[in-house]
Amino acid sequence: MSHICVFGEVLFDHFPDGKRVLGGAPFNVAWHLQAFGLSPTFISRVGKDAEGEAILDAMEKWGMETQGLQIDEQHPTGRVTVEFVDGEPSYDIVRPSAWDAIEADQIEQDCRILYHGTLALRDQTSCTALEAIRSSTQGPVFVDVNLRPPWWEPEKVLSHLAPANWVKLNSEELGLLTPSGRHDADTALEFIERHSLDGVILTHGGDGAEILTASGEHVHARPEAGIDIVDTVGAGDAFASVILLGLASDWPLQQMLERAQSFASRIVGNRGATVSDPAFYGPFIESWHLHN
Repeated sequence: MSHICVFGEVLFDHFPDGKRVLGGAPFNVAWHLQAFGLSPTFISRVGKDAEGEAILDAMEKWGMETQGLQIDEQHPTGRVTVEFVDGEPSYDIVRPSAWDAIEADQIEQDCRILYHGTLALRDQTSCTALEAIRSSTQGPVFVDVNLRPPWWEPEKVLSHLAPANWVKLNSEELGLLTPSGRHDADTALEFIERHSLDGVILTHGGDGAEILTASGEHVHARPEAGIDIVDTVGAGDAFASVILLGLASDWPLQQMLERAQSFASRIVGNRGATVSDPAFYGPFIESWHLHN
């Protein structure tokens, strides 16, 4: 099975009541892939501080490789400050953070598949590191679009799609990144052609998802009825992890999409973006024959 490298941010969400939650989309993806038995290389950077030590400890306890996690003596570990105004959350993604300063010369990797988001590319140092990894990646590049104001510009995000093979984004993000502002299937096909992609994974929240490819394949999946929704944070990361698993395992597109939708639907029934109980993943590992 192809070795996967996951590049990007790892951070703690800090809430007004003092609670903190470990996350960052790439970290969440790597966490799930580890549970599924893929042992991805997670490439990021944390501060030389207590939260950096906590992240390293969590990775080691989960069995994750840590050689891709850099230690920064100048910048703090990533943090998002969450506040609520009239019940609605607002997020301050603190800058600079250690993951803004991932260094290319500290990276040794053998990537057959490369996953990265767009948030960790807000500073040039991490952009340069990603470019070095992409240049040596031997297989597909998977970009997970994650538009977080004020940390994105259309031109910059689109420039990172040039080396990509697969792009995952939601329908709103597709509209923001296309001249017409539309987000239907025809627009997705135009997006594939414009950026010379192999395919697009287009998500629609509670309405499911679809995959469209340059070769004309088009598959759909919807969540099962009656799903118990506790927390939708991290559902997209769970979904992306299974798409990567499917690409690495050469699953048919319809099967890959249905399995990704199934796993994301299970994640939203839990509080938080990741699960620390290996038994949670057991039914998926068994039904998908991941240990065969």
